[in-house]
Amino acid sequence: MEQGEVEVDGASVAWLAWGARNHPTLLLVHGGAAHARWWTAIAPSLACDHRVVALDLSGHGDSAHREVYAAEQWAEEILAVAADAGGTGRPLVVGHSMGGFVTIVLAATHGPRLAGAVVLDAPVRRPDPESEEGRGGRMFRAPKTYPDLDTAVEHFHLVPPQPCENAWLVDHVGRQSLRETEQGWTWKFDPRVFTARMGPSMPSQFGPQLARAGCRMAIVNGERSAIVDADVRAHMSELLSQAPAAAAGVPVLDVPFAHHHLLLDQPLAVVTAIRGVIAAWEPVGRAPAEVATG
Repeated sequence: MEQGEVEVDGASVAWLAWGARNHPTLLLVHGGAAHARWWTAIAPSLACDHRVVALDLSGHGDSAHREVYAAEQWAEEILAVAADAGGTGRPLVVGHSMGGFVTIVLAATHGPRLAGAVVLDAPVRRPDPESEEGRGGRMFRAPKTYPDLDTAVEHFHLVPPQPCENAWLVDHVGRQSLRETEQGWTWKFDPRVFTARMGPSMPSQFGPQLARAGCRMAIVNGERSAIVDADVRAHMSELLSQAPAAAAGVPVLDVPFAHHHLLLDQPLAVVTAIRGVIAAWEPVGRAPAEVATG
């Protein structure tokens, strides 16, 4: 794994990368209050034929904080990281939860610059759980400080709550979510991500951007997601049918047994889903010739 950073509008944006520079770019975008290392169980399995890059959006992980945050600014950070750390061609972008909403904005504003966009469990028309917690809850609005790392990790929880058999992976991302200060251990994310955000903040407001997506799109949800139901699936499919790139078809997949945090509870199945989307977009060989009848 490689590590680096690039400056975007006065803020340092950190990134991780796997795979060779001469492969196509696959860029991964985390959810709210998360960070690039949420992808470490997935990225290596995608790097055999892609240059896989995961970034820390500003206000998250090891990236710098800003006074205010906007999805359009985060979209610019994605493009800057792709240019700095990526491989060949236009990037294929995969975004989870809040990162899925940022990916939708990116597809609407810079679609021709992308090879495609995959949205993971980001329900348009319903709140993403991190932003909902940030607006009304205490955990994201006023993060606490703990005396030692192990005590802090004990207070790491998935939002929304869900079962996850991969306790080792939850522990890993929890430990990577913390930083040591003079007062003790606290969370890396900036609470202002949720309290000082400019532009759309409610998922219902991302509908117009989804309908304007200017690149190939795919939707991948957790089959057991607590925030994506049949109505949300139908609404997003209807919006995507209006998008300029809809003529190519829009794959919509459910990952079996997966909840909202499908990166953690079903990482290998998510790898397979992403590979399946890429295969659908870039089929090998040609369709068989039509056989004349009559």
